[in-house]
Amino acid sequence: MSLSPDRIALLRLISAGGAAGPRRQLLQDCGTPAAALDAGPDVWRAAGLTPPQCTALRRPDPVDARVLAWLDDDARHLLGWHDPDYPAPLRRIADPPLALFVDGDPTLLWHPSVAVVGSRSPTPSGRENARDFARAIATSGLCVASGMAAGVDTVAHEAALSVEGRTVAVLGTGPDVPYPPANAPLRDRLARAGAVVSEYVPGTQPQPFHFPLRNRILAGLALGTLVIEAAERSGALITARLAAEAGREVFAVPGSIHNPLARGCHRLIRDGATLATSATEVIQALASQAALLAQDLQIRLDAPIHPVQGREATVEAGLGHGDADYQTLWHALGHDPTAMDQLVERTGLTTAAVSSMLLLMELDGRVFSQHGRYFRNR
Repeated sequence: MSLSPDRIALLRLISAGGAAGPRRQLLQDCGTPAAALDAGPDVWRAAGLTPPQCTALRRPDPVDARVLAWLDDDARHLLGWHDPDYPAPLRRIADPPLALFVDGDPTLLWHPSVAVVGSRSPTPSGRENARDFARAIATSGLCVASGMAAGVDTVAHEAALSVEGRTVAVLGTGPDVPYPPANAPLRDRLARAGAVVSEYVPGTQPQPFHFPLRNRILAGLALGTLVIEAAERSGALITARLAAEAGREVFAVPGSIHNPLARGCHRLIRDGATLATSATEVIQALASQAALLAQDLQIRLDAPIHPVQGREATVEAGLGHGDADYQTLWHALGHDPTAMDQLVERTGLTTAAVSSMLLLMELDGRVFSQHGRYFRNR
C-alpha cells in the first residue's frame, strides 16, 4: 500500500524536528501537509520555522523505509494536527504533538478516559488498588489510559483488558518499541484490543527526556488523572501537575503515613487534588466533563441515540453502523433496574460494548443508573 502525498509530506514535517508550534501553525495556515511542504521557505519562515527546520524541509531526503513499512498496515494510523480525527482533548493542552502514531483503534483517543498512574514498584496494596480502580473505571465504560510502564501502569492496562474494557497506552518510545521490553506481549495485546499511541516515529528507542514529554500527552488525552501510589519525586506527579495545568481533574488515593509511596499522593491532596477512596467517586466527578465529549464521540462513532417523534421508547434507526447494537440494548432495557450481567446475557454483546453504550445513553439522558442497575428514563 503506497502512502498518499499528504502522509509523505506529514512524515517530512515530523522529521524536520525542532519546536512543534511553528509546524502546527504552518499546517493551520496551509490546510494540508502537501500544501505546507509546497509553500516554500518564505511561508515556512512566516510560520516561525527556524533555519535548520527550513533546511530540513528543502532536503529531498526519502522517508525512512522502516516508518513506511510500519504504516503499511490498516491497523496503524498517523494523525496530524490538520486531521479531523486528531483527538479533540489534545488540542487544548499547552504544547500539543504535531502528530500521533497509533497502533490500534484511533477512535479510542476521543473516548472519555481516566489516566491511571503511579509507582513502577508499587506495594501489594498499591497493586490491588490499581487493579480495582482500573477494572471499575473500565467496566463503567470509561477508557483507562496509562503509560505502559512497569508497576501501576501495567496493572491498570491488564485490569482493563481483563474486563474487555477500553484502554490506551501512551509511549515514550516509538509505537512499536515496548518499554520496558518485558511488556512486549502487553503492547501487542493493547494494539489488538485497544490502542498504543506515540508522537515518536516507529523505531524510536527510549530516551530519559522522552518520558516527561510523553506524560503531557497522557494527561491531555484524559479527563482526569488518578494517582495510585507515588513517591514525592516521581513521573506520576509530573503527569498530575501537567493534568492540573491543562485544567483537568486530579485524584489521589491516600495511604499509610508510614508508606513512602503514599507521600506523593498526600502531597497532591494537600495541594488541592481530590481524595479518592473508590472508583465511583472518580467516575461521578468526571460525568460532566464526559458529557462535553459525548456529542463528538457519538458523531465519530456514527451512533446516534436520540428519540424519534411519534414512536415511544425507541432509538432512531438507520443513521449509522452502530445502530443495530444500540437497538438491541435499548430493547433489553426495561423500566425496572436491570443488572449489567443480565443486559450482557440478553443482548449477546460484550461487557465492554454494553458499558460503553450505557455510558452514552446516560450522558444523553435516555438511561438512568441506580446501584449498578440500569433502566430507561421514565
